[in-house]
Amino acid sequence: MKDHSALIIGSDHAAFPLKERIKQELVRLGYPVEDVGTHDNSSCDYPVFGGAVARRVASGEFERGILMCGSGVGMSMVANRFPGVRAALCAEPLTAALSRRHNDANILVMGGRMIGETMALEILTVWLQTAFEGDRHQRRIAMFDRTRPEAE
Repeated sequence: MKDHSALIIGSDHAAFPLKERIKQELVRLGYPVEDVGTHDNSSCDYPVFGGAVARRVASGEFERGILMCGSGVGMSMVANRFPGVRAALCAEPLTAALSRRHNDANILVMGGRMIGETMALEILTVWLQTAFEGDRHQRRIAMFDRTRPEAE
């Protein structure tokens, strides 16, 4: 087994099948995975699972996480409300690469009803393999928290 940091993953009912496939791939690649749910395709509320993943990434318990819902938009909105979370909604590999390279995205978000399994696996692979470039990008990321209204 390869030495990888554990990942935390969650989805709603709309992306449950894709979450299960992504989880299989992560295990195949040697990543320990914690799945916070949902655990079937029964209707559920995406903020419950988005918050569970984002909270644990924000706390530092996990370095990175993966979220999925029907469009990916709701999960992105939920996750990015947590300080220190940089969730990136990705629908193709270039955005996934840039989200890591320039923004040090720590949560990958995908829309289970927007992309197919093959594309999702390509996005995942690129996101996992792309390193943060730092330098001028680090300075910009440091500005994120300073732009929050309560930081003024």
